[in-house]
Amino acid sequence: MLPEQLYRINVARQARRAVATVTELETGRTEVFIEGEAITGSAAVAVEAAFRSGKPGILQGGEQPVFINVYLPPPRIVVIGAVHISQALAGLAPIAGLDLTIIDPRSAFATPERFGHTKLLAEWPDEALAHVPLDAHTALVAVTHDPKIDDVPLKAALDAGCFYVGALGSRKTHAGRVERLSALGVDQEAIARIRAPIGLDIGASSPAEIAVAILAEIIQALRRRDVAGDRRGAA
Repeated sequence: MLPEQLYRINVARQARRAVATVTELETGRTEVFIEGEAITGSAAVAVEAAFRSGKPGILQGGEQPVFINVYLPPPRIVVIGAVHISQALAGLAPIAGLDLTIIDPRSAFATPERFGHTKLLAEWPDEALAHVPLDAHTALVAVTHDPKIDDVPLKAALDAGCFYVGALGSRKTHAGRVERLSALGVDQEAIARIRAPIGLDIGASSPAEIAVAILAEIIQALRRRDVAGDRRGAA
């Protein structure tokens, strides 16, 4: 691997961008691909699959076999709202290998007694997100039902190209949300990325069941996300 390639990899990883390397096994020649940029060549499909799965492997097609290695930033979930659904998500996320942070300015809700060792930020989201910057490997889950708390981080997540943006509420509630986000300058294509009602439709009713549906939808979005091109505004 050339020094300039290693430098490019390190810069991308520090910025929490996924990187894949494609190395010819016979010659040692290596190409570097960064998620979000154009993926070209005979290994393009395999590189995209590696970005989604996080798994390296050998590709036998083409003129000679190549080894595809992939470096993914740890995916994480940022939950807006310290509610019962959040408590269930806090227990489920580590099982799926996802880091989770909960943000809620209502300090009576965001307490260690309710959430144990889960990372809690009892701050307004615009302040808290300065410590937890959103990116393409972050899922944003808004569950407070309070526009004063939910709307700003929803806009921030769409602007940042988060791979998943979900919000709790009925279709009627979401219609009001759409109007407010439009007033904040968010275009309709970006707003359409919000999963609302949140979670896969499994008939969930209890907070724990809703948390399962949300986590399943997050995993689905992570494994099926767009890995080439600008993710902002993508469906």
